[in-house]
Amino acid sequence: MTARSMPSTFALQEHALVTHAFDALPFGFTAVSATGELLYANAWMTARLRDGAGQGFLNWWTDDSRSRLTALLAAGGIEGVRDIGLTAADGTAWRVSVEPWRRPVDGEPVFMVGVYPTVETPGDAGGAEERRLALIEVSNLLRDLEDPTDIAYRVAEVLGRTLRVSRAGYGTVDTVAETITVERDWNAPGIQTIAGVLNFRDYGSYIDDIKAGRTALVTDAYQDPRTVNTADALAGISAVAFINMPVTERGGVVALLYLNHADPREWLEEEIAFVREVGNRTRVAVERRRAEGELQQLALSLERQVAERTSERDRIWRLSSDILLVADADTRLLSVNPAWTAILGWSERETLGRSYLDFVHPEDTERMGEETGQLADGVATLRFENRYRTADGGFRQLSWRAVPSDGMIFAVARDVTTERARDAELDAAQEQLRQAQKMDAIGNLTGGVAHDFNNLLQVISGNLQLLGTDVSGNERAERRVANAMAGVTRGSKLAAQLLAFGRRQPLAPKVVNIGRFVRDMDELLRRALGEAIEVETVIAGGLWNTLVDPSNVENALLNLAINARDAMDGQGKLTVEAGNALLDDSYAKTHGDLRPGQYVMLAVTDTGSGMPAHILDKVFDPFFTTKPEGRGTGLGLSMVYGFVKQSGGHIKMYSEPGEGTTVKIYLPRSMQSEDRIVAIEEEAIRGGDETILVAEDDEAVRETVVGMLAELGYRVLKARDAESALSIVESGIAIDLLFTDVVMPGPLRSPELARKAAERQPGIAVLFTSGYTENAIVHGGRLDEGVELLSKPYTREQLARRVRQVLGSRVPRTIAEVATAPSAPAPVTPVAEPLRVLVLEDDALIRMSITEMLESRGHTAFEAGDGNEAIRLHGAEAIDVLLADVGLPGMSGVDVAERLRETQPDLPVIYATGDHMANGVTRDDHTTIIIKPYGVADLMDALGRIARA
Repeated sequence: MTARSMPSTFALQEHALVTHAFDALPFGFTAVSATGELLYANAWMTARLRDGAGQGFLNWWTDDSRSRLTALLAAGGIEGVRDIGLTAADGTAWRVSVEPWRRPVDGEPVFMVGVYPTVETPGDAGGAEERRLALIEVSNLLRDLEDPTDIAYRVAEVLGRTLRVSRAGYGTVDTVAETITVERDWNAPGIQTIAGVLNFRDYGSYIDDIKAGRTALVTDAYQDPRTVNTADALAGISAVAFINMPVTERGGVVALLYLNHADPREWLEEEIAFVREVGNRTRVAVERRRAEGELQQLALSLERQVAERTSERDRIWRLSSDILLVADADTRLLSVNPAWTAILGWSERETLGRSYLDFVHPEDTERMGEETGQLADGVATLRFENRYRTADGGFRQLSWRAVPSDGMIFAVARDVTTERARDAELDAAQEQLRQAQKMDAIGNLTGGVAHDFNNLLQVISGNLQLLGTDVSGNERAERRVANAMAGVTRGSKLAAQLLAFGRRQPLAPKVVNIGRFVRDMDELLRRALGEAIEVETVIAGGLWNTLVDPSNVENALLNLAINARDAMDGQGKLTVEAGNALLDDSYAKTHGDLRPGQYVMLAVTDTGSGMPAHILDKVFDPFFTTKPEGRGTGLGLSMVYGFVKQSGGHIKMYSEPGEGTTVKIYLPRSMQSEDRIVAIEEEAIRGGDETILVAEDDEAVRETVVGMLAELGYRVLKARDAESALSIVESGIAIDLLFTDVVMPGPLRSPELARKAAERQPGIAVLFTSGYTENAIVHGGRLDEGVELLSKPYTREQLARRVRQVLGSRVPRTIAEVATAPSAPAPVTPVAEPLRVLVLEDDALIRMSITEMLESRGHTAFEAGDGNEAIRLHGAEAIDVLLADVGLPGMSGVDVAERLRETQPDLPVIYATGDHMANGVTRDDHTTIIIKPYGVADLMDALGRIARA
């Protein structure tokens, strides 16, 4: 308890007038109990006790003096003691008087104690009286004035006038910036004010004393080391001598009471004590007035603020789009805002008094109970989501924040139903995008691989078939060729699976009835599965049609059946069902890129071992298989998945360990009538005498197909790209069939070549071939209308049948078109005897191909890569014909022919050139020209003509 905060029961405090009078006394006046408890102290005594670092009244004295004073108080019945000498703990001497008094209420003794200075400073008796009167004046000012600025100024005026200094003032201090702010100060006549902001460092280093809470006392600025360097600045503000007394609050310096004098001055201890006393009183009064003013302002605005806050709260409560509610500890709803009704549909009458758990989704009740338990334990809910039932029977997803307080629960909830649905749609869309990107990457990869792989298989297949004729009758060789062809077939199947999974296979869809299709496959399924597996077919009535590639449906159904057979270890029951299905919007949204609508469902169910969930999620991944190593590629289900997706359908698998597996395929319904597919018995392989233009960029593939077509009797022209093929078409040679690869280098694409060829030669048939169509003639996974395609690799038999089919279905040219068409080259004239041909060609692959053509017809070929080699061979061997490329490095083919004819004037020469005009070549009876690219038929025809000549 401080000296100024005595209990309200003490009677003297109830009389403010008496208190003010006591505060005006120039000596200490206190009231203490018999035990030494301080009940009252006037301002003079309070200042000294505070300077004693908060010591109590008894502790302010030395041990000896404290003992004497305690004994006096304990006597109780004494009549009073006057003018006894006591010593304070700081060593100062004081005169003390003790007068007993009893409280009228309870008769308890109370002692009035007066404390006086022992001796006044010699010659200062008048000054002491003046200071006493000044303290009385200060007390009156502090009592009467309200404005803190007025108080500071008037007190400074009393100080300045009493101590006769040049200036006195009171300012606020910023210890960080080391500045003082003076709003108003008292100045003696002729002295200028320093009101404003001053920087302490401009006037010396004494700020360090002030920041430490010590009074800065300077008698002569020109002599004090703290100010000697800034004495002129101090003299400029009339402060050669000064007292700067810091005012502290909560351990920090907040203000400064200062006295400035224009001349050097010795400051007396009594003056310093006087300044300290005034400063303490002033600080308390100023802070009290400031606090009272702030409190008054707060009180004046409190009602308005409360009204505003209440209005704002009510407005927020009414207008908030979030649910706001109050519930008790038993979960009963006490209050809800209008958003509760707007979001959930429950009226306030239907809500209040009920437990909020009544509205929670059954699946969320347990979690909500746990959260309620935490709220009961005082733990706030910062983020919690659950589902609340709406009045119409639906549910909304709410995100809660709840705080427990005084046995109540205050909660706010935001409706995140749409947001969560949007998040789910975004996740699904992102997953679809990732899946699409993955499928596109795999599709590009598989497409590129399949293209090159099928070209390679085509070369192998074609040469094996050509070889088959050469080894006819050799059983061992025929068996090896057959085994190699089986390997080609397996490779072709693998490439087809890759294209199917990557959704890059060209589909040729037909409108089919799946029910009739499945019944037709019944016998095939039973043979594939074996007698130990029971097959049941269930076809729903009124089954819709679907537009789908029949061969791929057959492959998919066989794949699923064989997988089921393996899962059942060859024994069990397989059920194949076909029916109509409607996939609605809600199902489609949760299953990727599926479109809602009507579908034809094909389901395959087995009684096998089934699969766990973590396996089920990966069954459609490429190369994933549960079969033992060596028993599967892992492309079967991937192929089915790719085919279904490419057909615009949906596939779903259901399985549980030990319960079997069901695979459901959904194919889009078609409103068109069924295309009846008639099985046509394969006719015997036959060729023809039509003219076929082969456009193929792969040289090995080109030569192989040219060989097979030539063996079938066709007249074959060849081109290495679309531009070369168009040049041949534009040359006027009548062409019956354009057989072109889909993917070739160069600016002219194969579909454009076919269009231009049809424009220039109406009635020409077109047959495309490719190992990978790359969307050139396939769009939406389906072949363009009217497009014929022979997929690589193909056999000699497939080529023969497909060529005859396309040629047979073409529109024949009119008689006028045939009459006006340029004459086709004459039929190939067999050569009477084998010829010895010197082949002059700088390209090794072309040279090798020409040599094989000649040797396949029984001729002998000598190869030369340049003119010098040709001249050397001609001198060493007997040469019947020179077959020379025109454009050669060094000597041209024409130059070489002229050199050879110097020793063999009648040497027949065949010039091979890509220049249809054959510029630079002189034609005569022993010279003929063959246009690149050419095949066996072209070469044999040229040899026949040169031989006749």
